[in-house]
Amino acid sequence: MKPAFPQLSAATLAIALGAAFAALPAAAQQPEKEKCFGVAMKGKNDCAAGAGTTCAGTARMDYQGNAWAYVPKGTCEKTMSKTSPTGYGQMKEFKEKKA
Repeated sequence: MKPAFPQLSAATLAIALGAAFAALPAAAQQPEKEKCFGVAMKGKNDCAAGAGTTCAGTARMDYQGNAWAYVPKGTCEKTMSKTSPTGYGQMKEFKEKKA
C-alpha cells in the first residue's frame, strides 16, 4: 500500500532530522581546538598569558611566547610565529627569539 501523502512523509522526516541536529550540544558541532602558543596578536590571546597577566586580551606583544590562542586541532605547528624557535606555533610556552 502506498502512503496517501508521500511528500508529507519526507517533510516529516526532514523536520525530525533537523530537530535532532539542532538539539546536539554546541561543542559537538564545533571542530576540536587546541591551545597554540606564540600565534596570538597583542591583546588578542584567548586566556592567561603567563606570569603577570590575568586572562583573555592581555598579551603584551604579537607572537608572545607564553600567550596562546585556540586554533583548529592539528594546525598549531603549521601556523606561522615570528618569535618561535621553529617559526611556527608551539604546544607549550617558549622564550621568544627576536622577530
